[in-house]
Amino acid sequence: MTDLHNRHCVACSGAEAPMAEDELQRQLQYLNGWNIVEDGGTRKLVKVFTFSDFNKAIGFSVEVGKLAESEGHHPAILTEWGKVTVSWWTHASGGIHLNDLIMASKTDRL
Repeated sequence: MTDLHNRHCVACSGAEAPMAEDELQRQLQYLNGWNIVEDGGTRKLVKVFTFSDFNKAIGFSVEVGKLAESEGHHPAILTEWGKVTVSWWTHASGGIHLNDLIMASKTDRL
């Protein structure tokens, strides 16, 4: 699904299960540098973006926030000097959903 960045998030009802492992692995190949991380029993898509200074990192964090608002799907964003860690997962499904892959792809295009 190489067009992930052209898709939009869909509202979750809470009944959705996390994405099946085989489908997740297949879709992950279309994302550059994103890793699956287990955090407190929840699987998340995580990527660290690097920058030359804090100002650029803050600017990127703001852009990720604007993107999240536009799609109604919000990540964890950790901003530090020279780097930003973005984590996408879907609370309603308790793991990684197609929405997270879409947002990871859109984040890469910022």
